[in-house]
Amino acid sequence: MESLLSSSSCATLFKPKLISPIAPKFNPKSFNFKSKYPLTNKPAARFAPLKVANSPAETTVSDNAIPAQMKAWVYDDYGDVSVLRFDGSVAVPDIKEDQVLVKVSAAALNPVDFKRRFGKFKATDSPLPTVPGYDVAGTVVKVGSQANSLKEGDEVYGDVNEKALEGPKQYGSLAEYVAVEEKLLALKPKILDFAQAAALPLAIETANEGLERAGFGPGKSILVLGGAGGVGSLVIQLAKNVFGASRVAATSSTGKLELLKSLGADLAIDYTKENFEDLPEKFDVVYDAVGQCEKAVKAVKEGGVVVVLTGAVTPPGFRFVVTSDGSALTKLNPFLESGKVKPVIDPKGPFPFSQVVEAFSFLETGRATGKVVVYPIP
Repeated sequence: MESLLSSSSCATLFKPKLISPIAPKFNPKSFNFKSKYPLTNKPAARFAPLKVANSPAETTVSDNAIPAQMKAWVYDDYGDVSVLRFDGSVAVPDIKEDQVLVKVSAAALNPVDFKRRFGKFKATDSPLPTVPGYDVAGTVVKVGSQANSLKEGDEVYGDVNEKALEGPKQYGSLAEYVAVEEKLLALKPKILDFAQAAALPLAIETANEGLERAGFGPGKSILVLGGAGGVGSLVIQLAKNVFGASRVAATSSTGKLELLKSLGADLAIDYTKENFEDLPEKFDVVYDAVGQCEKAVKAVKEGGVVVVLTGAVTPPGFRFVVTSDGSALTKLNPFLESGKVKPVIDPKGPFPFSQVVEAFSFLETGRATGKVVVYPIP
């Protein structure tokens, strides 16, 4: 099954390009989204109206200032970016007893978002139409009766879908509000703004879970393929500053070698000039974020493992699908607060909410550096 993981390209990290919350030049009354981004006429395989039924188990602390409708990006059928449309009257989702309602401030895009939109896993997808988006950062405005860790006013971040490929939410994070299980969220590190926080959840959880599954720990060496990407940039930092790696090597194109070094790589390999699999040095773990497992297995030590995010798997490689878990973010928060681990945001962004189509188009070129972030919302 196709990988869902975060951006396949890398980033400007220690000086991520972040913007102040200046309202985008956007007037929905004068802009015809449907004509600019026409929908396909193919019938959707499954369709359910964008309205979540009220639940008798639902309890809120306060409904003050929460509207009945919200602005969101929607697609009614699977396809390319042309199926995306802006909708200013989507019903604000109701929450279940174990959920909270988050007023979205920022969201980030991942390859899983466009793979889902292309229908790559439609058999296990939620019904259409869909509000896309996995990564979110925002403020809790409503609390379910069984949600007892978070409260109204808490600034949070997380991946809104516990299982990325199995029934992801019909309402995602590219909207003014999203309903999320409390267990999938963590308090936002105070040192980060909303745009920076939104760039982290799926990517950092993927990086962390892959290292844990590989049994990585102090004194071990690692080679990261795609070290400047959304996941790879965080694998380098976690391996070095959290897991205690003895040596970190990583690959990238020529222009991103200095970025790798700034992230903590001891050896930066230019894949346009060197074949990493031919180097005499071998590694305890190879973390393959680009789909080169057949070559990766040639760079691993005997008894080592290859973590695979996409493409074919060759032993001793293994692939996994990340599980969203707020407790993993909470565990990593001290490293984010201290600055030992930092988010990486593509310098072309953040993209304003009016430019979600442009943000997706850019992500799908495969040239993004770090994460593609949408901010501010709306």
